[in-house]
Amino acid sequence: MIADLYRPGASALHRAPAGAKLAGLAAIGTGLFVIPSLPLSSLAFAAALAAIGAAGLGWRFAARSVRAALPVVLLVAAVQAWFAGWHEAALYGVRLAALLLLAGLVTATTRPSAIAETIAWLLRPLRVIGVDPARVGLAFGLAVRFVPVLASVAADIREAQAARGLDRSVFALAVPLTLRTLRMADEIAEAIDARS
Repeated sequence: MIADLYRPGASALHRAPAGAKLAGLAAIGTGLFVIPSLPLSSLAFAAALAAIGAAGLGWRFAARSVRAALPVVLLVAAVQAWFAGWHEAALYGVRLAALLLLAGLVTATTRPSAIAETIAWLLRPLRVIGVDPARVGLAFGLAVRFVPVLASVAADIREAQAARGLDRSVFALAVPLTLRTLRMADEIAEAIDARS
């Protein structure tokens, strides 16, 4: 069975409209970039952790989310430390960690179909220039849906390659993952063509 990023629940955040959650995420992200403040970014990070608890997702979810984002956060912080100093490194690292946690929270409390419908609704005015909102919404919904699928496929490949002694080879993971991803994309495209 394919795992979803969405975690069913009855919290206020689960019941909130997808549009409100996406708008809130955009507003917080914009605010954190417009006002580059380490205390503000730290507050956003703490608020994200508190919201994860309030949504009933548990500390295991928070720990897994932080661990998944850690390599990217550390890389960004290291680059900033090298070019701009430790204060900028902390600011960029904490801000990115907060935004990744908040984005994970939105996807965990919002059904992919609701995200797709909201994106399609937001893009309706762009019909006049030839944009098909339903297709763009479907693309977003599929992207959200297949993040855990690709993670699961990568884990399966990594496990199989480790059994063969190839667990340290980047190519041993990248090549089969790329081929499986392309095969899945073809199957999905055929299924969509068949339905429409």
